[in-house]
Amino acid sequence: MPQFETHRPVPHTPDQMFDLVADVERYPEFLPLCEALVIRNRKERDGKVLLVADMTVGYKAIRETFTTQVLLNKAERAIDVKYIDGPFKYLDNRWRFQPTETGSSIDFFIDYEFKSRILGALMGSMFDRAFRMFTDAFEARAGKIYG
Repeated sequence: MPQFETHRPVPHTPDQMFDLVADVERYPEFLPLCEALVIRNRKERDGKVLLVADMTVGYKAIRETFTTQVLLNKAERAIDVKYIDGPFKYLDNRWRFQPTETGSSIDFFIDYEFKSRILGALMGSMFDRAFRMFTDAFEARAGKIYG
């Protein structure tokens, strides 16, 4: 039952960071282990966007695809990811973006467990390292895009 949480200050606005994380179609370009991301469905209502997305992650010869529901709530600067299907028993992921005097604070939380103990043993430590690198990858991407 790996869990990871971090709070990172960045020199970019909360809206810039929200937009960067909300642009899920771009993840394969910069996110560790992410090989593909396909949006199955997109609905907009009351200023919120609800996506259903398939993400394919890979490491060496292992490839897994999982489906999530992603709720993008720009007014609250919140992104909530709920697990639908794939190799996990469960997956819960949340992003929050708070203003600071020098930019913003990114709050990232992820909690997950693989269905299979074997897959968990094979990919668990690698996933743990990758999730710890997610905020670094988004911060580097923000630097590239926003300067």
